[in-house]
Amino acid sequence: MATLRDIQRRIRSVQSTQKITRAMKLVAAAKLRRAQERILSARPYMNKMSELLGNLVTGEGSDGAPHPLLEQREGPRRQIVIVTADKGLAGAFNSNVLRRSLEFVRTSNTTEVTLVVVGRKARDFYRRRPWTIKRDMISFWDKLAYSHAQELADYLMQQYLDNEVDEVHLIYNEFRSVAVQRPVRTQLLPIPKSEAAGAEGDASGDYIYEPSPEAILGDLLPRYVRMQVYRALMESLAGEYGARMTAMEAATKNAKEMIGILTIQYNKARQEKITKELLDIVGGAEALKQGAGA
Repeated sequence: MATLRDIQRRIRSVQSTQKITRAMKLVAAAKLRRAQERILSARPYMNKMSELLGNLVTGEGSDGAPHPLLEQREGPRRQIVIVTADKGLAGAFNSNVLRRSLEFVRTSNTTEVTLVVVGRKARDFYRRRPWTIKRDMISFWDKLAYSHAQELADYLMQQYLDNEVDEVHLIYNEFRSVAVQRPVRTQLLPIPKSEAAGAEGDASGDYIYEPSPEAILGDLLPRYVRMQVYRALMESLAGEYGARMTAMEAATKNAKEMIGILTIQYNKARQEKITKELLDIVGGAEALKQGAGA
């Protein structure tokens, strides 16, 4: 049976853990608020860009070659970009996207699969597995900027334009709410015409483009890819903070419940000790009385 000192030591240990989890929850909540604001401010720009891109793609004439980023290829070379966090303590945030990516890698109908891993968790996970990691990006989440997305997107587009890969897919956690982050997979390259044209329904009409639609498309498509990558990074960052906030809230609650249980155990053990000491005193007094009477 645990002694009073052991129970006290466990209570102090759980209290220290509770302080840490509570502080981590508050930090994640503050960072989540800023991450949500960045996503909300970027969505109108993304929606307008998708609308304009849809009009350009659907209005693209049959004469002339399509833009290289829209060119559909038959080759089997597939590159998968996997976005995770650098740190843990976020519930199933990292494991969910890793499980989704591993299923997609294994079910790919080609052995020519290369990986680009974003985040320390993805790098460490796939470093122990047989697939080739072409590039990794770590230790930038706390200072995430558009330049990081631009660097990654330009690298992916250059590989595609140099005919080193035929497909590029992006797997990341989409932020739905504080408690819900959903792993999603999107085809980044080639840009699906159906996806680009999906927003043109609400913007039907004739437009006059200056300069030509081809020139605008040539500038807009790389921007679109960069924004898709930037959006995935922002979604993943907000999802990480939401998952960590939820996990730390649950850990703080569990610590509080454990402290209550340990406190009850401590009080019971203390009461038993006091009762035993009282019985020893009473027994000693009775023995003294009997000895004096004899």
